[in-house]
Amino acid sequence: MELPPLPDTHGLAVLLLVVVALALFTRERIPLETSSLAVLALLTAGFELFPYVTDGVQLHAIDFFSGFGHEALVAVCALMIAGQALVRTGALEPVGRQLARLWSISPMLSLLLTLLVGALLSAFVNNVPIVVLLLPILVSVSLRNNQPASSILMPMGFATLVGGMSTTIGTSTNLLVVSVASDMGLPRFSMFHFFLPAAIAGGLAILFLWLVAPRMLPRREALMEDTSPRVFTAQLQVEEESAAAGKTLAEVNEAVGRTLKVTQIRRNGGVALTPLPDVLIKPGDRLSVRDTPDNLKEIESVLGVKLYTGETRVDDEHPLRDEEQQLAEIVVTQGSPLEGATLSRLHFTDHYQLVTLALHQAGATTRTLREEVGSVRMNVGDVLLVQGSRERIAELKRSGELLVLDATSDLPTTKRAPLALLIMAAIVTVAAFGLLPIAISATCGVLLLIITRCLSWRDAAQALSTQVILIVVASLALGMALSRTGGAEYLAQLFVGLTTGSSPTVMLSGLMLVMAVLTNIVSNNAAAVIGTPIAVSIAQQLGLPAEPFVLAVLFGANMSYATPMAYKTNLLVMNAGGYKFNDFVRVGIPLTLIVWLALSWLLPLMYEIG
Repeated sequence: MELPPLPDTHGLAVLLLVVVALALFTRERIPLETSSLAVLALLTAGFELFPYVTDGVQLHAIDFFSGFGHEALVAVCALMIAGQALVRTGALEPVGRQLARLWSISPMLSLLLTLLVGALLSAFVNNVPIVVLLLPILVSVSLRNNQPASSILMPMGFATLVGGMSTTIGTSTNLLVVSVASDMGLPRFSMFHFFLPAAIAGGLAILFLWLVAPRMLPRREALMEDTSPRVFTAQLQVEEESAAAGKTLAEVNEAVGRTLKVTQIRRNGGVALTPLPDVLIKPGDRLSVRDTPDNLKEIESVLGVKLYTGETRVDDEHPLRDEEQQLAEIVVTQGSPLEGATLSRLHFTDHYQLVTLALHQAGATTRTLREEVGSVRMNVGDVLLVQGSRERIAELKRSGELLVLDATSDLPTTKRAPLALLIMAAIVTVAAFGLLPIAISATCGVLLLIITRCLSWRDAAQALSTQVILIVVASLALGMALSRTGGAEYLAQLFVGLTTGSSPTVMLSGLMLVMAVLTNIVSNNAAAVIGTPIAVSIAQQLGLPAEPFVLAVLFGANMSYATPMAYKTNLLVMNAGGYKFNDFVRVGIPLTLIVWLALSWLLPLMYEIG
């Protein structure tokens, strides 16, 4: 095979930067937004310091910032905000409630309907709100029926990914590919332009997720089930002979390893003292504390104090009780107040009136109450095990502010839910009939949601993701640099050279498979935007229509099934279902093969390329 001539110095530098960017995007320890900003800074600084002129026209470095005003980014952000309105108002609650009722009648049929509903809704709404809607329902169903949630959560999550690839607004990836292709001169795709091949491949995928995937998944228990370090409120009675008598609270805390959590000190039968470190502990004092049973018994033994609940001494006949307390799991979702924050910074315990018992992060061991969980930065998919009053947990669940998983299927709803749903339907309908571009219809829809108080500006700000914005802008900049410096053309020539002698069908299928592999390693948006100009160049060199090759990139970049970090909803279901990394590989690879093979047959057939 004769290798194509190398691009010029700027083209080589851009290709090197693409490799660096893809490497950075795979580093879990480096935030994706940091990597994106670094790529953008290197690209703009490089072209400013070393100007690039081709055919007498200079490529200005400032042009790489155009992604911040790109219609694809505007549409992505507006649709994220509109999706947040559906969550906060409980607009999809009727759908969830009906599904919850069906599960008690026929679990098998209900699973199919859940998969179909999840896929259908995800064709028009970002799949994160859909997963947020269905997660508590399915967890509740599994708890009530005494069956593992692991058999149904992953299929549900994958169904929303399958449905999302069927319309131009189904995922941010679709919007980006369609917009970049339009910028390169291709006719703009309508909303349902590629619905038919996506629906056929998606139908096969749904059958697999319904009939096969649940049987392939091993039984997994929820990651928090074995943790359960319940916290109890009790009182420590200080006696004359107690080791705590005559010492300051700080000295007492030091004696028990700094684990003493005193909320109040009672003296002389009624005087309440603030538990400051220099308060002197006297005989007769009662220290109000909150801790686990084992910790309380250990403190009782070390300090020589007596443990009480009310006026009753804690012993074998009178154990600690917590009748009004309930355990629940809170999942960190995109747009949640918890995302990117620490419990200490949020004053979580005081604000939500919940005690954090444990924290689990993807790929990490569970941090328990004994450890300092308050300073850990939380990411999408992390799960908090919390304890609080039943009323408080129910109230928090109804508010929709946090995604709460417990044994109930109560869903948040407000009187503005129908209005939010109507506005979302209007956004989609106006764009579907071509009356307004989706970026404009979605922006107008967000304004209506704000004016009608379906959404506050605070909610809108929480819906926006710095990570998404920066990865989109950096990817658009890299795609532009590849296209303008000849890097995309070089990669296309290299791809054609490597597949010399193969039919266009094999080339198209191979391109889709490369994108499918890439999207499970790096950001799907980055894979899509970088892959689109390469796909157009491949089609031009083959003398074939570019549309099927662009769709190969779009569909390949949507196949985020094989790893948990491939897409944020994978992380949500991973922790909630207690899955391991290999579970995604076990189900995700066969699912990828099914969708890839189906589309590898459908696209050449529909576009008549041999």
